[in-house]
Amino acid sequence: MAQNKGAENGRFSFTRTGSMGRQGLPKIQTHHEATSEVCHDDSGTPMKAKTIDELHSLQKKKSSQPTTPINGTQGAFAAISEEDRQKQQLQSISASLASLTRETGPKVVKGDPATKSDGQKATHVEHHLYDASLFGVSDSALKFTHILYNLSPAELYEQAIKYEKGSFITATGALATLSGAKTGRSPRDKRVVKDEETENELWWGKGAPNIEMDEHTFLVNRERAVDYLNSLDKVYVNDQFLNWDPEHRIKVRIVSARAYHSLFMHNMCIRPTPEELLEFGTPDFTIYNAGQFPCNRYTHYMTSSTSVDLNLSRREMVILGTQYAGEMKKGLFSVMHYLMPKRQILSLHSGCNMGKDGDVALFFGLSGTGKTTLSTDHNRYLIGDDEHCWSNNGVSNIEGGCYAKCIDLSKDKEPDIWNAIKFGTVVENVVFDEHTREVDYSEKSVTENTRAAYPIEYIPNAKIPCVGPHPKNVILLACDAFGVLPPVSKLSLAQTMYHFISGYTALVAGTEDGIKEPQATFSACFGAAFIMMHPKRYAAMLSEKMQKHGATGWLVNTGWSAGRYGTGNRIKLAYTRKIIDAIHSGTLLNASYTKTEVFGLEIPTEIEGVPSEILDPTNTWSDKKAYKDTLLQLGGLFKKNFEVFLNHKIGKDNKLTEEILAAGPNF
Repeated sequence: MAQNKGAENGRFSFTRTGSMGRQGLPKIQTHHEATSEVCHDDSGTPMKAKTIDELHSLQKKKSSQPTTPINGTQGAFAAISEEDRQKQQLQSISASLASLTRETGPKVVKGDPATKSDGQKATHVEHHLYDASLFGVSDSALKFTHILYNLSPAELYEQAIKYEKGSFITATGALATLSGAKTGRSPRDKRVVKDEETENELWWGKGAPNIEMDEHTFLVNRERAVDYLNSLDKVYVNDQFLNWDPEHRIKVRIVSARAYHSLFMHNMCIRPTPEELLEFGTPDFTIYNAGQFPCNRYTHYMTSSTSVDLNLSRREMVILGTQYAGEMKKGLFSVMHYLMPKRQILSLHSGCNMGKDGDVALFFGLSGTGKTTLSTDHNRYLIGDDEHCWSNNGVSNIEGGCYAKCIDLSKDKEPDIWNAIKFGTVVENVVFDEHTREVDYSEKSVTENTRAAYPIEYIPNAKIPCVGPHPKNVILLACDAFGVLPPVSKLSLAQTMYHFISGYTALVAGTEDGIKEPQATFSACFGAAFIMMHPKRYAAMLSEKMQKHGATGWLVNTGWSAGRYGTGNRIKLAYTRKIIDAIHSGTLLNASYTKTEVFGLEIPTEIEGVPSEILDPTNTWSDKKAYKDTLLQLGGLFKKNFEVFLNHKIGKDNKLTEEILAAGPNF
């Protein structure tokens, strides 16, 4: 009897018999050997799962717990069990979501309700603020609110695509989302509670960005937002940080209803390590983003269905009636403009980079001045692109990400931003090909304010951690469409304060008859919409820090030369880069200088790589009378703008005001 050798070690043996099968082939009989299994596949390890649900459960493994000790064993959660730690964390979140007029916070449980079974154990927190017999309980107290806590980008992608209409993955892996009816901030709907703490500290009245509301109205809106969030099956909670300086960082909690908002803030705030989350505890500031739900227009102080409310005493922010994510970013920036100066730390709306020798430069400038382009230098490290603090320790980025404009974005002009739009990045309100998902950055169908939010680590030359020594140069950028400011001027401390408070640039706006004329734009401290205190306070702090640490102020015009817009020429970017390089290297400090009329600016007579004749605007205008008239016109606009700042005192007298005013145009 002939036996098949290949089957000797198998479950079956094969034996040829004398009988014939089809087409004259010999029949083969199989003899099954004893085995405990019915059938076996030798090609792989036996599957452990018995059902499809078990198979899916095997696909994900539990995240490992942090192993790094937290300050020995002194941390709040260091010496307790994992179950108790989770309970304390949920208690803190329930406390954040507690109503102010009812006895209890919501019953909260971690996880997506779509993947959780019934009868879960939840943490229920009671806050005895009022007599429950007077107010009773709400329906939301009878249900669980599922908390999706500090989800990863991958998890938030899944949530957005599954539950939020208008969410798609682009060809480069970014998450494309829609912000609803509002595609930009609503500054006229932003309110700040005026109380005993803020009445004398904040800037109120004419020219101020702060529009007041009383605390009662804030609490009405807070209750509306909290009730809405508690009515949902699930809410997203982010616990994160602001300010890369560990000595002065702020703990923030963002409670939101959309995965888009959670991912946006995951990118824009500083992301805590698992070890840092163990000790997070109670946040320093909380945002309640109920943007899908409108405010009540009949509520006092409300002017529309949108309301963005700050209560600095309670350390809370409420968002109703707008889903635009930028409200959260800039709302927190406003908070930092309040909290940091109280610690003698200057908060700044600026870009910041650092040379390989540790020389730091700050870049201030309104839209269109070239702040992003000039602060992004492949020969220097990027500390941050938008929001910074200057403390006794040096400079630090407030944020953990970048929020870049996408309109007309191209790989050639902005390669760093282009390459940063990948998995993990949120792109807002962009238009893409329905089949390939390739984004068309020139398309403005939804809005011109298309944006991308991504972690700062996505920029190749980002300095991590985002901190640096004290700045050596403070660069104020202006796109002067009037064509009368020099390409670069060295500023005294008083002039730096004057131009910092002014925050000047000039846009080109169309008039009724179609002729385009320059239009002066002023924004105090280059970010008037976000400052909380009077501009002079920030300017005085800037001057003090510059003087203490030996920083130099510069005014750089990236606009027109040899005439105003329409007759002159835009200063070449290559020349501006040479000017910035000379500032960074320190060679411009050793140049010879002359002084201009009216503005009294010191201008260098020579810069390597820049034609000397363009350094003084009087040399470039063929019509000298037109130059003088335009110079006086711009000087008049500066003076008129500054009138709103004259009556505010810093200190016991008007000495500082007089010093700053004297540094402005004189004619």
